[in-house]
Amino acid sequence: MTKRLYYTDAYLTSFEAPVIGVDGTRVRLAQTAFYPTSGGQPFDRGTLGGARVVDVIDDNAGIVHVLDTPGSFSAGNSVKGEVEWPRRFDHMQQHTGQHLLSALFEDNGGGKTVSVHFGEESATIELDVESISRDRAVRVETRANAVVAENRAVSVTFEDAATAAGLRKPSDRAGEIRIVSIDGVDRSACGGTHVRATGEIGAVLIRRIEKYKKHTRVEFLCGARAIARARADYEALTGMAAVLTSGINELPALVASQAASARTLESERRKLTESLASYRARELYDAATARADGVRRVLHQSASADELRALAHAVAALSKVAFIGTCESPATIIISASDDSGLDAGALLKPALATNGGRGGGNVKLAQGTAPTTTALKAIAAAVSG
Repeated sequence: MTKRLYYTDAYLTSFEAPVIGVDGTRVRLAQTAFYPTSGGQPFDRGTLGGARVVDVIDDNAGIVHVLDTPGSFSAGNSVKGEVEWPRRFDHMQQHTGQHLLSALFEDNGGGKTVSVHFGEESATIELDVESISRDRAVRVETRANAVVAENRAVSVTFEDAATAAGLRKPSDRAGEIRIVSIDGVDRSACGGTHVRATGEIGAVLIRRIEKYKKHTRVEFLCGARAIARARADYEALTGMAAVLTSGINELPALVASQAASARTLESERRKLTESLASYRARELYDAATARADGVRRVLHQSASADELRALAHAVAALSKVAFIGTCESPATIIISASDDSGLDAGALLKPALATNGGRGGGNVKLAQGTAPTTTALKAIAAAVSG
């Protein structure tokens, strides 16, 4: 088994180790400072004997270092490893911040953590409660940043699982376990990398809270990530305020007001569109000649699928008529049929779509589909026009 140097010193980034196995780009060492993907925390990057480490895997036999190219060394050689510090420290900040937030959410009635995930841009914890109020999340975030300012010690100990007391979550392992403690706040069995004191976590920012199945998922950022996200948010808000000629603090009320106005205007636009469609439908209907079956076929080409839908509904409200409308971008066909036409719009369109590589469907009164090309669209239209 590989000796895990990061267990006792997460700040170690340079080390030497005997090579115990090489298989192409996959290398095993007697000891390593590289953290493998585990417990939701991503692997470390860096170099091994000058080659880039692109993955670190923990398997049943120890730790495998995956290189971008085969190494210039073999079993029995001693090789130098260098861990990429910015990535390692970022993971240390996020992971210690997760321990802190999980403990505080549990202490404040926010549920127990059932899973964690550390992504490239943000991290999440999943709590076993269906919802968490904004106020509770803000309280936890405020308390977390206070603990950061208190710069409490973060320590690592190795204890027997049978006698280890005060763990936030009981360990399911037997024998010696590694415990990470935040002084006066948390004790958790964990194999990840962590900072030495809470002050090194940096700012803690809860970004989003969402329901996930019967649990609640909390997205958060710590340290440099939190600062970068806050800066990006500020720049976005500043840009919006400039466009709307307002201050940042006035944006919520202004955006709400404009959204309400937009909804009102959209409602009025739909009513005008429907009214115009009724007049246009009557013109098209009067210009069409009834066929032997007494049903008029209204054929229409438009530049807008929205206009086609409005016309389709308006035409179908008339007597003994079928509407067949197309637009080329995107290649769309819409068919509607009045109740007394004796036609089934969906049944009419489905075989034409299938024959010409189109997709779509509908019901007796209205059907819609798309075609892969304008040529296919014309063929579909010709097939349903009879």
